[in-house]
Amino acid sequence: MVVRHRCCKASFAAAERSRTGAAHRPRADKRGVGHATHPTDGLCLVAYAIFFATFLYLIAFVGDLALVPRTVDRGPVAPPGTTLLVNLSLVALFGLQHSAMARQAFKHWWTRIVPPAAERSVYVLASSLALIILFWGWRPLPATVWDVHNTAGAALLWAVFAAGWGIVILSTFLINHFELFGLQQAWFALRNRAAAAPRLRQPFLYKVVRHPLYSGFLLAFWATPHMTAGHLLLASGLSVWMLLAIHAEEKDLVAVFGHDYEQYRARVGMLAPGLGRRAPQSPPAPAE
Repeated sequence: MVVRHRCCKASFAAAERSRTGAAHRPRADKRGVGHATHPTDGLCLVAYAIFFATFLYLIAFVGDLALVPRTVDRGPVAPPGTTLLVNLSLVALFGLQHSAMARQAFKHWWTRIVPPAAERSVYVLASSLALIILFWGWRPLPATVWDVHNTAGAALLWAVFAAGWGIVILSTFLINHFELFGLQQAWFALRNRAAAAPRLRQPFLYKVVRHPLYSGFLLAFWATPHMTAGHLLLASGLSVWMLLAIHAEEKDLVAVFGHDYEQYRARVGMLAPGLGRRAPQSPPAPAE
């Protein structure tokens, strides 16, 4: 598991950056470029490069593609009990890092240590490292849950797998890909430029589901012609984490956009069209 002018978790992050970032930017000269630079400039590029490589590996890891040495179904073998404990710990580590660092209480503390313009890049880097640890530590559980031998059925599942990753990538651009991964924040800091205030907007896929990025991940994790016990564990663990992450993110979005987001949540499904809509909360009745 960031939006400005959009309706997803980035909007809250964008709002926080626009509120806190100005005081930490260097002064600009007559050309509008800061006199001083800080590690944000290089950090954002390093974090993005590591993210990009990690994301490509994630596709191969989940799909059990022969392009990489370790996948969800290929790697060191351990006793079932040890395997279960290790794999659940790895999923929990990723989920805790990904969600805890996205919460506002953590950001308020963290931006006292790192420049606000670098906060998102550090988050992206930490998320990539958590995934790399998962790749390295994962232990296969080879027992077959289902195995589709029909050629058309297998091709359809591979098509859904590919479509899921396509939806993930498309969703990042709908919500501002460069802000989501920290590049825009570093560029704005370098140019001494303030981020615009967030507006709630629903481009394309966001008109039919509130969290298309997570929808894409769900398709990618579950669509496979050969589901093993290990793959099932990974898909189930990350699916549970995504549902918990959505709950936390939507609390943040309601805090930023208030009744507008509640109306959007009542109108648009969470992960699939029409499913997971929530009625706006009624304000408390005035005391008599």
